[in-house]
Amino acid sequence: MERFIENAMYASRWLLAPIYFGLSLGLLALALKFFQEIFHILPSVFAMAEADLILVILSLIDMALVGGLLVMVMISGYENFVSQLDIDDGKEKLSWLGKMDSGSLKMKVAASIVAISSIHLLKVFMDAQNIADGKLMWYVIIHMTFVISAFAMGYLDKLTKHDQ
Repeated sequence: MERFIENAMYASRWLLAPIYFGLSLGLLALALKFFQEIFHILPSVFAMAEADLILVILSLIDMALVGGLLVMVMISGYENFVSQLDIDDGKEKLSWLGKMDSGSLKMKVAASIVAISSIHLLKVFMDAQNIADGKLMWYVIIHMTFVISAFAMGYLDKLTKHDQ
């Protein structure tokens, strides 16, 4: 009975596979939104103010960072928790493939969240005249919370690896 329960628990990791595949659908939706924004901006690019164009470009950068985060979580999570990817030797292979454990994935996700938050905060600052003062303060507080959390996670990770 114990062996059956252990095997069932181990096999249940495959329930994560559709979730990681669902992230690829999220990546597809993000790519569609990215190109929708590109096609939306192209006809009016010469009539736009420079600040407005920069805001749109920052939104595109934001989407690219989120897309990279999705790919990292999707592929690394699948490899860490479900199964190794079988990629032929002749095919292109990501340099970090097979090297990112759950701890380093956590750190990369935290760093990506800080980068995404930084881009968003920069967009808010560029449009600061249209933002209420109290809201601006909360954007900064939330961003600093992400920064401090990422720093604390990195510090704790360093402490635990140093002790081993």
